[in-house]
Amino acid sequence: MNKIRISAVSYTNTKPFIYGIQHTGILDKIDLSLDMPADCAQKLIDDVVDIGLIPVAATLNLPQWEIVSSYCIGAIGAVNSVFVFSNCEVHDIKYLQLDPQSRSSNNLARVLLKNFWKVKPQLIKDAADYSQSTEANTAFVQIGDRTFGKKGNHKYAYDLAEEWQNFTGLPFMFAAWIANKPIPQEFMDEFNASLKYGLDHRQELFKELPMREDFDIVDYLMVKIDYEMTEDKKKALYMFLDFIKQLED
Repeated sequence: MNKIRISAVSYTNTKPFIYGIQHTGILDKIDLSLDMPADCAQKLIDDVVDIGLIPVAATLNLPQWEIVSSYCIGAIGAVNSVFVFSNCEVHDIKYLQLDPQSRSSNNLARVLLKNFWKVKPQLIKDAADYSQSTEANTAFVQIGDRTFGKKGNHKYAYDLAEEWQNFTGLPFMFAAWIANKPIPQEFMDEFNASLKYGLDHRQELFKELPMREDFDIVDYLMVKIDYEMTEDKKKALYMFLDFIKQLED
């Protein structure tokens, strides 16, 4: 069998998955690349890979896609790594600077602003430094490891997974293992077992990960990130995709 080509996001929240892949026999059966979320999605769209741990919004750009794993990157309530940081209260935001590394979280911010907070700021896609602004009514989206320890540095910090649950009553799924073609079930069973191995051995992973004084990595990977693919998360996914389709550019 040809090796299955796989792209995964290279953030801290995927470390348990990568640990499982690297410590089981599955590594010999795949070509693995680690990428930023937007690049991971583009590789799947361009058919450079067969499976990607991709931001869920990117499925809208795939002619064929299927969730192929029992695991995902999700959260039930606050995730502590996907924010709108703002210089003002959310209802006063006039300008939103988008995260160039993100697809889903930019769209999640837009969905919440339109449908939950009922505001429609001007979107800024190519800010010289998207994460900096002294303008009183400007906010920006930021995701992943770059947010660690920064929640207290901004006047307002809106955790988008928490706000989604406030809005819908559902958990949120940021990224899923998505295939753009049929994948043999025998391989997926083995791949899922590798992912489970990583999740079951997070304590061993922590011995290898650098810890931070300003951010609780253990709490993040054991509590904040919820890795199980559940029916509620799938329900949230399809609801989110419907909201995206209703967004106005």
